[in-house]
Amino acid sequence: MSTGSAENGRLQPDITRIPAHPRRKTLFLPLHDVNPHRHVRFPYVTYGLIALNILVFAVQAALPPAAFDEATIYFGMIPIVVRDVYPAPLPWLPDWATLVTYAFLHADWLHLLSNMLFLWVFGDNIEDAMGHARFLVFYLLCAVLAGLAHLLFNLDGNGPLIGASGAVAGVMGAYILLFPHARVFVLARIVIPIPLPVPAFWMLGFWVATQLFYVVIGSQESVAWWAHIGGFVAGVGLAAVMRRSDVMLFGGR
Repeated sequence: MSTGSAENGRLQPDITRIPAHPRRKTLFLPLHDVNPHRHVRFPYVTYGLIALNILVFAVQAALPPAAFDEATIYFGMIPIVVRDVYPAPLPWLPDWATLVTYAFLHADWLHLLSNMLFLWVFGDNIEDAMGHARFLVFYLLCAVLAGLAHLLFNLDGNGPLIGASGAVAGVMGAYILLFPHARVFVLARIVIPIPLPVPAFWMLGFWVATQLFYVVIGSQESVAWWAHIGGFVAGVGLAAVMRRSDVMLFGGR
């Protein structure tokens, strides 16, 4: 990632976007889970978040390429802007606000749809386990903490972080804590893609191990590995205190 430059005291951002992308580097694509709801009839927060992400990207996609890049710079999370090393590209938008807005931007349709697939599969049960309002707060907190994790390990970063998967990784962290034994049907790429039922612990455990592997080897890809890990850890910690009192830890059988 380029460190960028400054001209007349104004940030000249690197428009290479740093996507938070949960589907990258995994052999398993979740299709659906077997985990009935106990408390909510309809997970409208989960579906509302999916709809909002799709709507925002539809607006992005309708923009000319230059305006698309400008929107990414204005509303993506740029570490040196959040740290107040350089002024925000939009003077009226507080520096900290991009720790939320970045999570509703995506680089392309594949980036969007893969994030939304993970949220659709896992989000409804976490909303059921927390309740509508607490789940919304949980999701936004995971986005903020994932963004801060990315910032912590990219203090001089000049590229805008975008993508929902820091928040979605938090949902996945909550799921592995609350429902590790729930069956998740995944599309496994072995010889040919086939659907297989596997415990959530194995599917999500493999995912987080993959993120750690690419951090350890120092992958140079423009993927927000630390945002994924930070969101996942945040989700585990927050779920322990934000779940309903009758939702047991590790109780997803």
